[in-house]
Amino acid sequence: MSEPRAAGRLGVFGGTFDPLHQGHLIAAQDIFEAMALERIVFVPARRSPHKEREPAASTKSRFRMIECAVEGDDRFEVSDTELSRESPSYTIDTLEGLAAERPGSPLVLILGVDQWARFGRWRAPARIAGLAHLALMTRAGERAADSDPGLGEDTPLAFTEVPVTRIDISSSLVRSRVRRGLSIRYLVPEAVRRIIEDENLYVEVPRGD
Repeated sequence: MSEPRAAGRLGVFGGTFDPLHQGHLIAAQDIFEAMALERIVFVPARRSPHKEREPAASTKSRFRMIECAVEGDDRFEVSDTELSRESPSYTIDTLEGLAAERPGSPLVLILGVDQWARFGRWRAPARIAGLAHLALMTRAGERAADSDPGLGEDTPLAFTEVPVTRIDISSSLVRSRVRRGLSIRYLVPEAVRRIIEDENLYVEVPRGD
């Protein structure tokens, strides 16, 4: 059952989105409805502090792919707040910036169960939990409650487990198919596919693969 809609409640969906694919959008739609959000903002990271490798596509290309994918859908928007930083993208900085920009808009941070399991190792996790309610995406019987985020019993956490549609698509799968010359039609929005083809993205094998 969906929660009563709260005016101005803003979902925050971060990631490298390298590239954005249909699974991201379907999960965002599920969260939007289940959490009765006013809007979801996609926040592509310049460089995730949890990943050693730089994104394969440029910040400009990744931003444009999301922007084109959500164009015309007033439920979604994209922010370049993390792309303008030289340092790795820390969630606490993003949330503090959004809280200052949009006072009065309750924040809902969207996380996967895998991110939740590492949450205690993030920068300032207790401050993050104080700034935003956590919406934990679960798929196919996953339970966030089965994972220990490593924060200790004294840290108050407000979270909601939200079952989302399981779509077995990943950004790495999309990149791999491009490198092998296979079609990515229907795996990504058509606007994203056109950008990938027009800019010849993901054709080269990244170092370390």
